[in-house]
Amino acid sequence: MTSDNTQTTTEKVLEFGIKREHEEFRDGGCAVVFDPQSQKYAIGRRTTPDGLIILFSGGVEPDEEMQAGVLRELREESGLHDYLHVELITEALTHYRHIAKNLNRVAHATCFLVILKSTDCLPTQLEEHEKFVLDWATPEEILANWNDRNTDHGNDHWIYFLNKSVARAKELGYDKAVKS
Repeated sequence: MTSDNTQTTTEKVLEFGIKREHEEFRDGGCAVVFDPQSQKYAIGRRTTPDGLIILFSGGVEPDEEMQAGVLRELREESGLHDYLHVELITEALTHYRHIAKNLNRVAHATCFLVILKSTDCLPTQLEEHEKFVLDWATPEEILANWNDRNTDHGNDHWIYFLNKSVARAKELGYDKAVKS
């Protein structure tokens, strides 16, 4: 597995979401995961009627390195574990409502692009509030799902992360999709 944790120092950390009262701070991150074989991105699809698509993400423990924490969350939530390439894409400050935990959060979120070597999976270790399954989608399908549900701007940072990650996957030659 290759890994590139560099980020240009000239890139400003953008801020997303709506500031809310009594926000709890939590460092965390997400993985935008690409399978070169199927040419699709791994997503979590909620098993609730809304079918919301999520990125594999979560909080990182204070003593845990960011990349290790994001990859741990990816393994726990999806079972995916066989990586060809992992690269830090960008960071953002995000304000959001964590509906499942009934609290307001502000997070310094870090996004990693993960290129899979295989789609082999280990058993998942979902928390009680995590009601989703591993699924596969194109960037267009993911964005359509989010745009239909983005009423409170709770996932604008995910749109930003997805767009930057897809562009990088194309630049690296993994994502060969041609825009129509």
